[in-house]
Amino acid sequence: MVEDFKPFRSFISLLLSENPNLDVICEAEDGQNAVEKAQQLKPDVILMDIGLPKLNGIEVARQIRRAAPSSKILFVSTYDDLDIVEGALNTGASGYVVKSDAGKELARAVEAVFQGERFVSSSLKG
Repeated sequence: MVEDFKPFRSFISLLLSENPNLDVICEAEDGQNAVEKAQQLKPDVILMDIGLPKLNGIEVARQIRRAAPSSKILFVSTYDDLDIVEGALNTGASGYVVKSDAGKELARAVEAVFQGERFVSSSLKG
């Protein structure tokens, strides 16, 4: 999970720990650290915010595509502007969850992305 706001990182870790099929193997609080850890660990799925210190999530996603091409990226962000969502997905990311939808959709989104499907928050559809 790449998120600069520690309480939200903790919330996501707790939420995902409820699913026995999911393990959080690493947390990062800025974009630069996220790229380094992705290159080192090559996780299956990377959950990432867009508004990050040092490098924004869009740039981080581009760099991770090169550093850990097999890792799938799922954005988890407050931004619900369709241009931003489209820009995020155009980095090669597999999904996008609006933070306000995370409680009800995140575990399903992670599983879908892991299985090679694309996932977009229900609040963005339509």
